[in-house]
Amino acid sequence: MDENLPEAADAEEPSGIAARGRRLNRDPKLVEGIRKLRRLLPGDDRFGDPLSTSGTVVGQRIGELAAERPSVLGETGLGAILFTDLVDFSDWAMAAGDDATLVLLREVAEAIEPPVRDHAGEIVKRLGDGMMAVFSDPADALEAVHEACERLASVEADGYQPRMRAGIHVGRPRKLGGDYLGVDVNIAARVAEGASADEVLVSDRALEALEGADVKTKRKRLFRAKGVPDEVTVYSVKT
Repeated sequence: MDENLPEAADAEEPSGIAARGRRLNRDPKLVEGIRKLRRLLPGDDRFGDPLSTSGTVVGQRIGELAAERPSVLGETGLGAILFTDLVDFSDWAMAAGDDATLVLLREVAEAIEPPVRDHAGEIVKRLGDGMMAVFSDPADALEAVHEACERLASVEADGYQPRMRAGIHVGRPRKLGGDYLGVDVNIAARVAEGASADEVLVSDRALEALEGADVKTKRKRLFRAKGVPDEVTVYSVKT
């Protein structure tokens, strides 16, 4: 991935976007309204059959979580898509060789994968030095990636200190077997590519749904990526 990326703008965005998104996401009237609408649609309104889960990012996972954590995201089938990878990994791996690389990748996996599962996420696939995971709530994705970065700080191999970057987007990708495809997956991957070491970038759609009053953001004003619609706005998130 290209490391020559624009830095985030200095002006901080107001946290009101996240607060409004949090209120809407948990609004009981809105949630119940969407539940009623879904009962009129084909398929099992409990997300129990293939028709109901087809095309959603978390499928059965949303059904498992909806009862204990009802939300607009869960009711509409929207989910948070997380991509991560390591900065400068490829150059190090070429010099270090296969054996050292495999050892490091195992240690990285042990550091970053447990937080995903602990925060109700599902690892869709491993991507060499990175991964793709899905969550029913972007707040869980954000917490997982920050915890993963903290755990990763203790990992080192042959002078290389792995540093992670991540991107989060909310959408409805298409499911194909155990994988997910579509524009929303591509956007999430490109958002991750735009991050610097130890940085988490989120799309505007993810920010609107993001929970957490302590979230601070800076808009990535010059962010441009192939395959990402021009109207998508990206923010650097600090908690």
